[in-house]
Amino acid sequence: MPVTQEQFRAALGSFASGVTAVTTKDANGKLLGITVSAFCSVSLSPPMVLICIEKSAGCHYAFEESNVFVVNVLREGEGDVSELFASLKDDKFESIDFRLGIDGVPVLENALATLECRVKFSYHGGDHSIFVGEVESVAVDNGQPLLYYRSRYGRFERD
Repeated sequence: MPVTQEQFRAALGSFASGVTAVTTKDANGKLLGITVSAFCSVSLSPPMVLICIEKSAGCHYAFEESNVFVVNVLREGEGDVSELFASLKDDKFESIDFRLGIDGVPVLENALATLECRVKFSYHGGDHSIFVGEVESVAVDNGQPLLYYRSRYGRFERD
């Protein structure tokens, strides 16, 4: 019996994950970004990570055009930033503090961690594209991560 989309979403929702806002720019220099929970490390040497972007996302084309992206790991209390980057709003950067990083791609100033990446490989994975990036620069700040579990934001409790 085939797995339904609802069953698959419920199963994936049982996996708690961090939340990232991944940024890039298109060939015309327009700054773009999207909330991404499908992010993970690939390799320590060289340092590589991957992100998965839905092919129907309005900014998908820009990841293919620019071949660079920045993973901005969101911190606790930044559910509003996650919602902003998940929205269809045209200019997601007008109310956010950022600086320009690799090839002019936005780096969010309040992120818990940032990874500036250059695309090395891309693959088609069903209704998503998988972009593997080599990390060229990182920054890490103190704080706690924003977590996502069963369609809700949460926080990490230390013992």
